[in-house]
This record gives sequence, C-alpha cells and structure tokens, in this order.
Amino acid sequence: MTLTIGHAPLTLAQLRAVLDAPCTVALAPTAWTAVERGAAVVAAIVAEGRTVYGVNTGFGLLANTSIATDDLETLQKNLVLSHACGVGALLPDEVVRLLMVLKIASLSKGASGIRRETLEALIALVNADILPCIPSKGSVGASGDLAPLAHMSCVLIGVGEARHNGETLSAEAALARAGLKPLVLGPKEGLALLNGTQCSTALALAGLFAAEAAFAAGIAAGALSVDALKGSDAPFDARIHALRGQPGQIAVAARLRALMAGSAIRDSHREGCHKVQDPYSLRCQPQVMGAVLDVLRNAAATLELEANAVTDNPLVFIEEGDVISGGNFHAEPVAFAADMIAMALCEIGNISERRTSILVDPKMSELPAFLVKESGLNSGFMIAQVTAAALVAENRMVAHPCSIDTVPTSANQEDHVSMATHGARRLLEMAENTAAVVGIELLAAAQGLEFHRPLTSSPDLEKVWAIVREAAAAYGSDHYFAPDIARATDGVRAGRYRVFAGDLLPSA
Repeated sequence: MTLTIGHAPLTLAQLRAVLDAPCTVALAPTAWTAVERGAAVVAAIVAEGRTVYGVNTGFGLLANTSIATDDLETLQKNLVLSHACGVGALLPDEVVRLLMVLKIASLSKGASGIRRETLEALIALVNADILPCIPSKGSVGASGDLAPLAHMSCVLIGVGEARHNGETLSAEAALARAGLKPLVLGPKEGLALLNGTQCSTALALAGLFAAEAAFAAGIAAGALSVDALKGSDAPFDARIHALRGQPGQIAVAARLRALMAGSAIRDSHREGCHKVQDPYSLRCQPQVMGAVLDVLRNAAATLELEANAVTDNPLVFIEEGDVISGGNFHAEPVAFAADMIAMALCEIGNISERRTSILVDPKMSELPAFLVKESGLNSGFMIAQVTAAALVAENRMVAHPCSIDTVPTSANQEDHVSMATHGARRLLEMAENTAAVVGIELLAAAQGLEFHRPLTSSPDLEKVWAIVREAAAAYGSDHYFAPDIARATDGVRAGRYRVFAGDLLPSA
C-alpha cells in the first residue's frame, strides 16, 4: 500500500492497513512546503538569538535554563538519549510501524519546526520497513509518549536497535539498509520527535481494530447460538428498537435479523414452542452489542482525530512566525478512548461466555450435556466453557479505568498525566482473551447446530458454520481440544467474521 500524507486526513481503514502490512509513505507537495516553512521559523529564532522553550532552553522543570547556540545540537542529542528509559517487552513490530506513520503525519503539518531531511529519514525507515526496538513500558501519556518515542528517535541518530524482516540489527546497520547515515539533530528536532501521543494512539488503534474483529465474530456467534438453541428472533424486531432509538441497538438488531433470515431451524419451532422468553444473553444482544458498537464508534472517532493531530510542544505557527507552548501532548482523549474500548471488550466476552454456558447446560436447552454424545464418558465442552470463564474474569480485572489515575512527574512540573499508554497497551491482551472466548462460543454454537441436522440454518449462518468447520471438525468424542480452540481463535483475530458485521464497524 502507498500512503500519501498531507492531502487529506488519514482514515481508520488506511491506519488498519498500515497495522496489517508494510507500506510506502509519501508526503504531498503542500506538506513539504509546510515542513520547510516551519523549519525556517525555528532557524530564524536561532539566528536572532530569541529565547524559545525547546529551541534553546532546557526541558520540563529546566525550561528556564538558557542553552548557548553552540550547544543546541548537543541539547537535542542529550534529550533523546536521556529520555530513552523504556523497560519491558518490545512493542509489536506492526504497532511500531503504525506509531512511525502517525509521527510522520504529525510532523508533516509543519507545526513542529523540523527540517526536511529529518522527516525524510523517518519516512525512509518506514518505507524500508525498518522498525526501531521500542520497550513497551515507561510512558505516562504526558508530556507525550516520551520514552517510547525517544527509543524510536535513537535509531535515527545511530543508537539502539531496530528490526527488519524479523531480524534485530544495530541502529547503524539498520540505517545502512535504508541507505541512511546517523542524523545530527537540529534545534527543537529532538523535542519534536519525542513529544506526542503517537505511541498511545497506535496502541489504542491496534486495540480498536482487534475489538472490531471480536465484535464482528461476536455478532456472528450470537446469531449462530440463537439458532443452535432454537431461540427466537422476535426480540430483534425493528419496531422494538425503534421505540428506544439507540442507533447501535437498531443497527445490531438489523444485522441479527439479516443473519438469521431464511433459517429452517428457526422455522421448525415457530409454532407450539413451550418457551416464553429466551435468556438475556440471547434476547438482549441488540441492547448489549448495540451499546458496545456505539462505544467503539465513539472511541474510533476520537482516535481518528488524534491520528491526524499535531501533539508536539511548543508549536510553530508558520503564518505568524509564532512559537507557543501548550499541552497538546496530554493524551487524555486517548486514555478515555482506551478505557471505552476496554469496557467494550469486556462486554463482548461477557455476553459470549454466557451463551456458551447455556449451550453446554442440558437444563437450558434440548442439546446434550456439554454438546457431546455419551456425555459422562465424554466431557465435551465442559472445560472449554471454564476456559472462557477464566478469560472473561481476567479481562474484568484489568478493565479498571486507567484515565482516572495520575502520578506527578518531572519534579511536579508535569503534575497531571493521562496514563493513556498502558491503558491502550492492555487492550491487545484483552482482545486476545476476547477472541478466544468468542472462538469457543463459535465452536460450541456450530456443534449445537450439528444436533439439528438435516435442518439447516440461514444462508449466512451456514457460512459462519463453514468457517468454524475449517478450524475444527465436529466434536465426536473427547480429544486434544486446545488446537481446535487455537484455530477458532485465530479466525476471530484474523477478521474472518468481519463480513458478517456488514458496514457496522468504524473502520469498514
């Protein structure tokens, strides 16, 4: 994919494509003009001897310390080196790629004051898919993602390590592969590279896209479970949802109706059914998953804006020649969005696990105990449901809002922070858990369908069943079950079920 930055805002679909695979980045001519004008403003400040924060002063609590012109290059190098304090496992390569594209997009506005050659070097790394090794921990989400972005910037000056095609290289070797030499950073450039919300935003976007995949699979699994349990589609009647007016609820109900349309299994029990109402996890899917959809859409809107934002400090205003300090680096919008996605992931898993619990319980359905013949001799899906229960419990434990926490830093100069970065980082593991929970439900619902044969489900749900059967054959008797669950989970994570969500997903 070739991504041209600067002529239009980046879309969620483009950002998802960057996460999914290597890309080639180019800047629109108007963006290059803005970059060069911003650099000229900074050069003029230095030439005139004016004192401006971040250009010729110290940083944070040391902002009142003036730096001599001869030391400005050393100042920027020292900033990058001293701020590279990350710890923990490395960020996934694909998240680093997205982080770098977001940083390029921010710098392309010309409001950061960096030179053309510095931005060209960052673009060259992305185009060669050379990805700095960035430890995942060490940012509080203000003043920007300083430690992660410092590790990204270290590679530009020939320090640290980077990854290319799965291989870890020294920074200098990585630069050489991209046809580059270590940069000498100019005034303000280190600060411009370090300041920003690109790490927390990249992590939150990765969490959003993983949540979308789990949501789509959850919609498909929920509809399949209704048919497997011979539940009713009456609760999805459009008139019910129109009376409430919640947009996500209305949209999810319409999707469920479409997915179940034409099911012979549903038609087989329209008359003479002894059930009055289905359990909430079947009947209230539009209300629950619709609320999840609204939350994901709201979070997506925030993150799409942030992906196109300038979150540096201070900011260069090229028309007036002003440089103004502010607080765009504060990642509170990202922190709130990440907390919203965490809640959504919890609820996708919560309602999915409840449906699996019904599927395996002979008191709740006409299906055999634990979805297996000769139950007793065979345990069937007994412990698969236990695994799902363990995963939803784990998700609940880590879904506590991160945005309400703050620890003062930098000798109380930076006294309120967002905690957006770890709030976003946890989403990847939460999404893994949720994908497994929904994968287990898909296996269970497909197994339930087997007991209604030769009756068939709807055309769409038979397609869902077929995807599940690609991952695992019908459960005949007890066997080594973990690989089946792993393959079913892979299908959720890979987005095999996105098509069944139609146009509901924010990045569709």
